[in-house]
Amino acid sequence: MLTGILLGLVALAFVLIVIEDIIHVNKAKTTLFFGTLCWILLFIFADGDASREHVQHQLEHNLLEIATLWLFLMSTMTFVAYLNSKGFIAQLVQRILPSELTERKLMFIVATFAFVFSSFADNVTATLVTIAVISGVKLEAAKKIKFGALIIFAVNSGGVSLITGDVTTLMFFLADKVTIPNLLWLVPPAFGAVMLLAILLSRGMDQALTVEKNTKPFEKRDAVIAGIFVGTIFATLVFNILFSIPPVLTFLFGLGLMFLSAQFLFRKKATQSILNYVREVEFETLLFFLGVLLLVGVLKEVNFLQNFTNLYAVLPPVQANYLMGLSSALIDNVPLTAALLKADLALSTAEWLLLTYAVGVGGSLLIIGSAAGIIAMSKLKELTFGSYLKMGGYLLLCYSLGYAGVFVIGRFAG
Repeated sequence: MLTGILLGLVALAFVLIVIEDIIHVNKAKTTLFFGTLCWILLFIFADGDASREHVQHQLEHNLLEIATLWLFLMSTMTFVAYLNSKGFIAQLVQRILPSELTERKLMFIVATFAFVFSSFADNVTATLVTIAVISGVKLEAAKKIKFGALIIFAVNSGGVSLITGDVTTLMFFLADKVTIPNLLWLVPPAFGAVMLLAILLSRGMDQALTVEKNTKPFEKRDAVIAGIFVGTIFATLVFNILFSIPPVLTFLFGLGLMFLSAQFLFRKKATQSILNYVREVEFETLLFFLGVLLLVGVLKEVNFLQNFTNLYAVLPPVQANYLMGLSSALIDNVPLTAALLKADLALSTAEWLLLTYAVGVGGSLLIIGSAAGIIAMSKLKELTFGSYLKMGGYLLLCYSLGYAGVFVIGRFAG
């Protein structure tokens, strides 16, 4: 009886995630409500003290995983929130772009920038910044759709190879399924797939463009903070490889260094405390992750996640992972990844890399399949569910070839 009720509540929560834009209720609110409600019911209807002690232990284990994810994301988001609010990122983009170029050249610049930038920043910020680039030039509606599709695919592809770029990649890493050196093997096939999409979409785009520039000199303090951010990312990767230092610890150290440096950099200028930029972090996103992971934890408690292994019992992992990537276009990739991790799948390193790529990039196949797609749709009026669907053939081809590339190169990572 209790299992049925809990499964019904979890299903309702996931349905509300999908129809968020229809009911206009933020998914962070619904997932947090239903996630905590399910755990409360587990405690209330537990059979005796021993059962409640087990539920308590499982809850504490879930909260530890969530806290690690939260702290890491909060650290990276604070850096990005500061640099974005100061216009540092926008100014950097302005300097990169030439004053005059063709549409084809702009497409390759945008693809490369979106791929690289999304490896360091969250997908939402990377999408917003890249869309701002194409919004500054005059493009036909049909061409804006092509640029929008390219940005979404490039942003999602760029995030899969670094733990700072995509939350699902971070989740696989924190679960000890892949290492940082393993993930770096994803860069060539992921970038190759993005370049292939740029080639396909840029056919016939030869019109000359003029980019209006409004560059300003970088503030010294902003450049220092940006340097600390890049240095922290580099140190996170190196320290984990050499000394197995948890990334969250290195990033929190970098955040502390940022705060202390700002104390001296801002001393002579009246401005808000840099600690205030913590408030600009997208806590709705963090609360959504909290709610989702609580819900998935409940699914594990009622042994529902064993059903996820059924597909892997019927199909080889390579095929099953590919289908999981396709399903991530319909199912939010955070709960999907959490469910797959909780299901205790027995996969090799190469197969975990395939799954990392699949759930990270597969959401690009539908515009509603990723945060990048939702943001792009809200910023480009020409980009709708239907217009994006017309790009589906190109996107599926590039996703499939990228997946094949990961399959080939994954043998070296194992």
